[in-house]
Amino acid sequence: MRALLQRVSESRGDVDNQIVGDIGKGLCIFVGIAETDNDKDVTYLVDKILNLRIFPNTDGKFDLSALDINAELLIISQFTLYANTNKGRRPSFVRSAHPEKAKGMFNELVDRFKESNLKVESGKFQHHMHVSLINDGPVTILIDSRDLEI
Repeated sequence: MRALLQRVSESRGDVDNQIVGDIGKGLCIFVGIAETDNDKDVTYLVDKILNLRIFPNTDGKFDLSALDINAELLIISQFTLYANTNKGRRPSFVRSAHPEKAKGMFNELVDRFKESNLKVESGKFQHHMHVSLINDGPVTILIDSRDLEI
């Protein structure tokens, strides 16, 4: 499972000109789910993201987590995080989970984030979305649950 975190001042997702998620200061989290992912990957990502110290303290150093600052979270499903571009000019998505599996795992991930009592919003699974954000920093970090295996 992969998550691309963007520290944001604000972010929102729109589907068919309807706002489906809207947050202030916090994280816009794009999530890619692989066919091989399981509950262990969900647990790892939620814990890592909630506790990752990527928000500045009063000295401007990365020292505070999403939990520390009561961050807001916008979680967006993005299967393209598993694009394979090794061959040819068209990306392959064969490592991405099939939609049925991905939807269940995505919903589980969102539910686990909600257990943190932070404001959590999400995009609409398997819909074309427009996502807007103001990246704060800019700070963009990629987390891969495969790092557990290293």
